[in-house]
Amino acid sequence: MSKKRYVQIGVGGRARFFYEAVVSDFKETSELVAFCDINQTRMDYANKVIKEEYGVDPVPTYKCDKFDDMIKEQKPDFVIVTTVDRTHHTYIIRALELGCDVITEKPMTVDEVKAAEILDAIERTGRQVRVTFNYRYAPHNTKIRELIMNDTIGDVTSVHFEWLLNTEHGADYFRRWHRDKRNSGGLLVHKSTHHFDLVNFWLGAKPETVFAMGGLMFYGRENAEKRGVTDFYHRAYGSEAAKNDPFALHLDQNDRLKAMYLDAEKEDGYYRDQSVFGEGINIEDTMGVLVQYNTKAVLTYSLNAYMPWEGFKVSFNGTKGRIQVNVVERTYVNAGGSSELEGALKQKSITVYPMFGEPYEVEIIEGKGGHGGGDPILLSDIFGEPKEDPFNRAASHVDGAMSILTGIAGNKSLATGQAIKIDDLLKL
Repeated sequence: MSKKRYVQIGVGGRARFFYEAVVSDFKETSELVAFCDINQTRMDYANKVIKEEYGVDPVPTYKCDKFDDMIKEQKPDFVIVTTVDRTHHTYIIRALELGCDVITEKPMTVDEVKAAEILDAIERTGRQVRVTFNYRYAPHNTKIRELIMNDTIGDVTSVHFEWLLNTEHGADYFRRWHRDKRNSGGLLVHKSTHHFDLVNFWLGAKPETVFAMGGLMFYGRENAEKRGVTDFYHRAYGSEAAKNDPFALHLDQNDRLKAMYLDAEKEDGYYRDQSVFGEGINIEDTMGVLVQYNTKAVLTYSLNAYMPWEGFKVSFNGTKGRIQVNVVERTYVNAGGSSELEGALKQKSITVYPMFGEPYEVEIIEGKGGHGGGDPILLSDIFGEPKEDPFNRAASHVDGAMSILTGIAGNKSLATGQAIKIDDLLKL
């Protein structure tokens, strides 16, 4: 069997997840043939990683304005898109037009106009787009889908879903490019796409109507005085004020972050270590969303990005009972590694409450790897030999669109104070 050829555009923090898998665990089925990015220093670092850590010869590198040349010269089967969210559509569409299939990091894109352009390109070219929702593959999330599929609590009528980002992980979105909603769509798109996709996946349902409220209530210059911040700085590197700031990210103290960002600044001027209480933050850190689905189920969802622990709580109410789920997750800084939560690391529990019967705990078979053990399974599904999956975890462009449309509708609701119909944004 011939190997599938892959090129990757965007070699920032999330990119390593993909290119390391291609050159190591899946080298028998897959071949990395090129990198593409706006920053040569970062591409050189990626080549250094695959050479020094995996013994793979460096691959050709191309600047983003030479994307077409890369496709013509390297003839890839797949383009892996891991650029800044607002540019996903550009490279997805062009890759399709040049005869490639696409694997894209979530979110697929950041607004309904770009989503429509992607869907049009897929229909026009007949090519495929795969969105990498690794949370679907986490054993505890798959188990929830299994319980609901098996009619454990009957028809699901309502879901309450609370996601907590702690002050290490949550703060990180306010230090980097995500802090500008034009880049990321805000957390309702960039982060919540995971969560809204899970609800779609768990329920086998499509969102119809969305209403949201929220704001920037903890981070940002406007909240600095309330948090006791009086010594301001733009970015942490070289700042005296940052030395005593528990929210500061010190790039020079982490070899990976230094190589990927601090050493690369000279090319693109991107500061990875901006102050979470600085100017220019226009995304929300506190959000509440109400969603109704085509099954008539109702979701109440909240996301807070400054909590003392990381994880989620979700409850499903059905016509035959209730499921309660509690998950405490490992916290991390993107590209900077994970840290351990003291006392409550990676706790998971699923409890079923039958309508007429005793509650019981559901066994969860622990998985190894990131995203609750979902990452290795997802990677195998993408780069290895796909297996029959009764849960249909592989996410298509339609799944990618449905998840972001909930967040996009939430953003429009925040701006207008009105409930938003998904079909008014894009018909799927």
